[in-house]
Amino acid sequence: MNSFKRNAFTYATIVAMGGFVFGLDAALISGTISYLIAEFGLNDWQLGTAVSAPGLGVLIALPIAGYAANALGRKNTLIIIAALYLISAIGSAFATSYEMLVAARFLGGLAFSSITLSAMYIGEIAPPQLRGKLVSMTQINIVIGLSAAYFINYLIQGGTGSDAAWVAEWGIKEHTWRWMLGSEILFALLWFVLLFFVPKSPSWLMVQQREDDARATLSKIYPASDIEHEIMEIKNDLAKTDADRSIMTQLREVFSAKYRTIFIVALTIAIAQQSTGINAIMFYAPTVIEQIGLGTDAAFMQAIWFGLVSVVFTVLSLMLIDKIGRRPMILWGMIWIVASLGICSYGFHNARYTVTEAAIAEMTEIPEASRLSSMIDVEYQSDIEFKEAINNAIGEEDGRTHSALLIQKSASMNGMLIFLGILSFIAAFHFSVGPIMWVLFSEIFPHSMRGVGIPVFALVTSVVSWAVQKFFPAQLASMGSTWIFLFYAATVFVGLLILWRYLPETKGLSIEEIQAKITRD
Repeated sequence: MNSFKRNAFTYATIVAMGGFVFGLDAALISGTISYLIAEFGLNDWQLGTAVSAPGLGVLIALPIAGYAANALGRKNTLIIIAALYLISAIGSAFATSYEMLVAARFLGGLAFSSITLSAMYIGEIAPPQLRGKLVSMTQINIVIGLSAAYFINYLIQGGTGSDAAWVAEWGIKEHTWRWMLGSEILFALLWFVLLFFVPKSPSWLMVQQREDDARATLSKIYPASDIEHEIMEIKNDLAKTDADRSIMTQLREVFSAKYRTIFIVALTIAIAQQSTGINAIMFYAPTVIEQIGLGTDAAFMQAIWFGLVSVVFTVLSLMLIDKIGRRPMILWGMIWIVASLGICSYGFHNARYTVTEAAIAEMTEIPEASRLSSMIDVEYQSDIEFKEAINNAIGEEDGRTHSALLIQKSASMNGMLIFLGILSFIAAFHFSVGPIMWVLFSEIFPHSMRGVGIPVFALVTSVVSWAVQKFFPAQLASMGSTWIFLFYAATVFVGLLILWRYLPETKGLSIEEIQAKITRD
């Protein structure tokens, strides 16, 4: 690898570390759910609010991020974002109330725009032949962060059962969830420091009429013979647009007839990506696994598989994206997603729940377990019926606290089929729409409007993501596992039909060539 490619990879790796911090921030909460319920006495709606608070924060941040990216530059905006992650991690770990926890996580949501800014920056410094791989590094880092979060949670959870002196000395048993959330602090601090060593985006410098500075950046990632060509490419793209580069001007372009195909593709994939329900699975991983009847301790261990599968298939996507192409990987990946979600729905549909007298005797963790005697040998046809009966027998608070144990002792289902279906879904997502959406966002928008275009559609996907996270606990309680997975599959299928009609292939094309292919005169 020559020095120019090495520099491009180095800068992309540092910037894409924002994806790692994002993944860590997003998934660490999954291990704290039972602790937060016990600590603050949360109901389903409050739990959904705590988990989805970052998703709400990013809705506010993304429009600001677009403005900041244009006014302050991509690099400076990323540094601010890293600082927000750091403050949020500290606030979450030391939260003294439910309100403080929500506020701290909301602040972290302001930093979730790191994904958008990372894709934007990398797309602008990456040579065309490397763009797919380098932009996908953000998604690679997200799934590595997710996997690391599950592993950290597993280690900390395991520590609660240890009698080692350091466990008691550090208060791991008493403050398990604080240690889980606090583990993000070190990584957020590291990213904050490393960002000072990346150059400013050449595209942004050209927009700011700082041509010499743009040449200086390009000299680090392109041979001297290619620099003037790249300068002219950016100039030509900017020359095609109005002199007025205000936010409203760029917004009008996003919604104009000229860019109709870009609008349809970006809007559809932005909705479809999160309508898969991926963040319900990843952010509530142990809770989802508990529905299969594996119990809490096993759920923490099995969640690690979610992270590992995510990493493996994102890496595979990274290796193949510039060989197979964006269009076939997205379309066939979405078919794979629909099939996997269908398997999960089928598995839960055939589940049955029966409480036996022997099981009640074993459930010593439940106070006055004899209250469940009215349920003995009654077969329940769905998790909804079963949970309603539990709540009637022992009350909602005890029902929420001991739900995992009761399902573990009472469920009769093909848990392995469902678990493999979930793993298949995670693999399909991270092979297709997960990483490739951000690659497309970095490619289909022209230089002149990407500062607004990318955040606008990132905002759309963030709205859907927030809704999925917010309503999942309540949906699980009211709809049940069967219909949740079927609902996700149906929404993805609709997106598949639209993208089959409009999604272009952008493999190997420069941003200027892509514009010539998909815009209308």
